Amino acid sequence: MQTTIASLVSAVLAATAVVSAAPLAQDNELTNTNNVLEVRYNPAAVDWSKVDWSKVNWSQVDWTSVFSSSQPNVVQPPAQEPVPVPQPEAPKPNAPQPDIPQPPPAPVAPPSPPVPSTPPTPPAPPTPPAPSTPPTPPAPQAPPAPPAPPAPLAPPPPVAHDAKVTSSVPVVIVAPPTPTPPSAPVVPVIPSTPPAPIQPSSPNTGANNGGASTGGRPLWGLTYSPYNTDGSCPDVNTVTAQLQKVAAATGHIRLYSTDCSQLSSVLQAITRNNIALDVYAGIWLAAGPTRMQADLDQFVAAAKTYGTGLIKGLSVGNEDISNGMSEATLIGYINQVRARLQAEGLSGIPIYTTEQDAKFSRAMAAASDIVQVNIYAMFDGYFANLDASVKSVIQRANHIKNNVAGGKLVRFGESGWASSGNTGPSPLSLANEIAYAQKFKCAAAAAGFEYFYFEAKDAQWKAGAVVSEQNFGIFNAGFTPKFDFGLLN
Repeated sequence: MQTTIASLVSAVLAATAVVSAAPLAQDNELTNTNNVLEVRYNPAAVDWSKVDWSKVNWSQVDWTSVFSSSQPNVVQPPAQEPVPVPQPEAPKPNAPQPDIPQPPPAPVAPPSPPVPSTPPTPPAPPTPPAPSTPPTPPAPQAPPAPPAPPAPLAPPPPVAHDAKVTSSVPVVIVAPPTPTPPSAPVVPVIPSTPPAPIQPSSPNTGANNGGASTGGRPLWGLTYSPYNTDGSCPDVNTVTAQLQKVAAATGHIRLYSTDCSQLSSVLQAITRNNIALDVYAGIWLAAGPTRMQADLDQFVAAAKTYGTGLIKGLSVGNEDISNGMSEATLIGYINQVRARLQAEGLSGIPIYTTEQDAKFSRAMAAASDIVQVNIYAMFDGYFANLDASVKSVIQRANHIKNNVAGGKLVRFGESGWASSGNTGPSPLSLANEIAYAQKFKCAAAAAGFEYFYFEAKDAQWKAGAVVSEQNFGIFNAGFTPKFDFGLLN
C-alpha cells in the first residue's frame, strides 16, 4: 500500500515543474526512458509549502503506472504516514483513499504533509481548472501488505459484496468496466407469486374423471360405525379386528363422529397394524353445539397424536339440513371448524358437509372444499328395475356436478341397498343388495365418481330404527360377510 502511495506522489510531482526533490537510490538505475512516472521521489524530502497545485498537469499522470504491482518497494521512515491524494469528490485531507480506481477530477485542497509531527496545514490553493477526464484505469492488483505499517490507513472504498476482508489478507477491489456508485440502494427480492391462500383448506380438483379406482378391491369406499350391537363403545382390539376385514373390501372408510374415541382407535389400529386404509373423518352436529365442540376437540387431539397423513377429509355434519338445521347455522359450523383447524396447523385437510342431493345448495357448496351428497333410489316412490335405479342416482349426481358444485369435486357420501325391510315399491333382499352394489360400483366408476357404499356392518345398535335402516351392511352385526365380495369384481 505504501508503494502505491509513493508512486502516486511521484506521479504528481513528475507532472509539476516547480518542486525539487531528491530521487531515491533506485532511480539511479533507470535510464533511457521518457516516462516521467518512472522517476520516484522520497515524499519526506518534498517541500510541500512550495507546491503550486494549480500547475499540476493532471492529464500527464499515468495512473496505470501508479497502481502497477511491479513497482519497486519504497522504504518509508518508521514514523511517517502514507501520502494521501485528493478525492474525486470534495477533498477530505484527513481521509485519503489511494485505492480508488479512477483519478480525481479537480482537487480543492492539498492533503496534510506526511511528516512525523503534524505540519501546519498549507493554504488552500485556488481551484485548478478541471483537467480532461483520463481514461478509466484498469482494475489494480492488490499490493502486498506491509510487514508493520507505522499507522493504520484509512479504510478502502466499499468492496464487492462477496469479497472477504480480514486483517491478514490484502483487500482486493474489483473494479467493473463502468464503476457504479457504492451507495446504490439494494432492491429487495419480491416473490414472483404470492403465498397460497389458506381457504379453501384443500386444492380444488374440480374433476370427476376416473377417480373411483378401487385399487383392486371390490369397493372404492365404505362407511364405518364401530359401535357394539348394544350401542356401547368397542375397544381398540375390536376396532382393529373389524378394520382388517374391512380392508379386504375397500381402501377408504368414512366415519361420522369422534365419540367413543373412534377416530383415535381407528388411527391407532391402522398405524400399529399397517392396515391399508385411508380415513375420512366426521363431526356430529345433530346433538347440538356441546357435542360438536367435543367432537372437534377429539379430532384435533387425534390428528396431532397420529398425524394427518391418514386423514383425507372431514365432514362437518350429515344430513342436518334434512333434519331441520338452517343453512346459515350449518355454514357457520363449517367455518368454525375450518378456523380451528387452521389455528391448530391442520389446514391441509379438506373440510365440507354431507347432505341429501335435493337439499344441497350452491351456498353450501361454496362453503365446502368438496361436495359430498347422499343419494338413494330405494326410497323412491316408484321402482322399475335395479338398472333404472342405478341410472337414476348417477343422473342426480351429475345434476349436482353440473348445477351446484361450482367446479368442485362431487363424491357420494352414501348410496346402498338394504337386504331386508320394507320401504315401498323397491324390493329389499340380499340378492338385490348384491345386484345393486355390482351395478352401482360399475356406473360410478364409469362416471368418474368417488363413493362411500353404505355401510360396513348391519346397524343393530340403532335401537328403534326401521328394519331396513338396520340392514344395509355388507357384514352382519357379528362382522361376518353377508356374501362373497368376489361377486363385486
